[in-house]
Amino acid sequence: MSSRTEEPPQNDDGRTDTSAAAPAAVAIAEPAPVPASDPGNGRSWQGVRALLVRLHFYAGVFVAPFLMVAALTGLAYTFTPQLDQLVYGDQLRVEKVGEAPRPLAAQIAAARSAHPEGTLASVITPPGPEDTTRVVLSLPELGDKQRTVFVDPYTAEVQGELTTWYGSTPLTTWLDDLHRNLHLGETGRLYSEVAASWLWVIVAGGLVLWLGRSRGQRAKSARGVLLPDRSARGVRRTRSRHAATGVWLALGLFFLSATGLTWSHYAGERFGQLLDAAEGHAPALDTTLPGAEPPAEGEGGEHAGHGAAHEPASADPADFDAALAVARDAGLGGTVEVTPPADDASTWVVAQGDNVWPVHYDQVAVDTAKGEITSHSRWADYPLMAKLSKLGVQGHMGILFGIVNQIVLAVIAIGLIAVTVWGYRMWWQRRPIRDDRTAVVGKAPARGTWRRLPLPVLVLGIPAVAALGWALPVFGVTLAAFFVVDVVAGLVRRGRAA
Repeated sequence: MSSRTEEPPQNDDGRTDTSAAAPAAVAIAEPAPVPASDPGNGRSWQGVRALLVRLHFYAGVFVAPFLMVAALTGLAYTFTPQLDQLVYGDQLRVEKVGEAPRPLAAQIAAARSAHPEGTLASVITPPGPEDTTRVVLSLPELGDKQRTVFVDPYTAEVQGELTTWYGSTPLTTWLDDLHRNLHLGETGRLYSEVAASWLWVIVAGGLVLWLGRSRGQRAKSARGVLLPDRSARGVRRTRSRHAATGVWLALGLFFLSATGLTWSHYAGERFGQLLDAAEGHAPALDTTLPGAEPPAEGEGGEHAGHGAAHEPASADPADFDAALAVARDAGLGGTVEVTPPADDASTWVVAQGDNVWPVHYDQVAVDTAKGEITSHSRWADYPLMAKLSKLGVQGHMGILFGIVNQIVLAVIAIGLIAVTVWGYRMWWQRRPIRDDRTAVVGKAPARGTWRRLPLPVLVLGIPAVAALGWALPVFGVTLAAFFVVDVVAGLVRRGRAA
């Protein structure tokens, strides 16, 4: 007999363990035996559980590394507002809050005197009294990035400049790319889409397995589901921590999975098609001057002013103040971005950019020659799906509810890391411990569980999985890859056995 002291992999009732771990990582489990009362073909609802065990196990084993990377990089990104203030405080904040800000024209003049290069793309007013004004310049050599000059609004003194990406500092941009694509471009985005595509599957499967097991075998109260079993030892203790933590994290993980998919590459395209079909996009702002020919398709609109190249040589800096005054009179408070016309047929655009709840995203098109608004896009008029999408992205980024949002995301990320580590630990703890049967990790759940599924589950499940594969292409491709590998592995084993 072995001298190892680890307990054998048993359930609380002493039987060989038949359950998988809870959400968001991996577990090892042997499918429960088919009850003797089952019909000869072996099909039963117990087969559903066995399939969930196998799916949860393999999805956890192969996807958990992607989830770990996403959690670590997301945790770093969560605190970018504080990191920005630490690293770029000299540019972002004024030395002393004055009585009244100088006109935008004076601040633009100071910025252009220090940085005459490029063209003036927009001006962003300070979010708070201690913040600087941002004068955004477009330079061809920077591509989709911009040069942002930071000006003290009270003294019109330039406090520095940074290369920004849609308003993000270099540090935030670097961390955003790390979380989104590991600095590998479009190819790297597949990692985050794999994580987002499978996260909800792992969580949902783990919840079903844990809640079902707890109700039937371990716990008859919420405490047994929500809190770890402190009396357990070995693999049971690890599973208890893994599962209970997963239950607490489930809602947040579902949210991160859903919001991450909306801006992923392939699933994001499907989501865009859904918005098209449901007419759920944000209302576009008409930036064409009354009586003028409309600009070519793709110019102006919602994203006007986000660093796009303009030819504003004819834009008088004083018109920035005029456009801002009209927008303020129309009720656009807080920080706004003032964008000059893209051409002679277009208006000025003033857009709110307050991403903290309660958010403000109103936009107005302004004819400065007449001092009037020609078009108004209101946040209140956004379709429900557009609102949910917009708010979901801000919540995913940790902006929507300020520091509380950041803390919640940090807790979820740390919890996901812990659950993943516990999942792999369970796999190791469930390895054979007899001297004549040794292995590095535990045995995988048995193959062929789909043959035990009830026919209604197969009839309804196959088209449902196909629909999911269409809506979430990366999920569909990776699921098919899992299936092919599993079939090949089974054929190889069968050939060796023969």
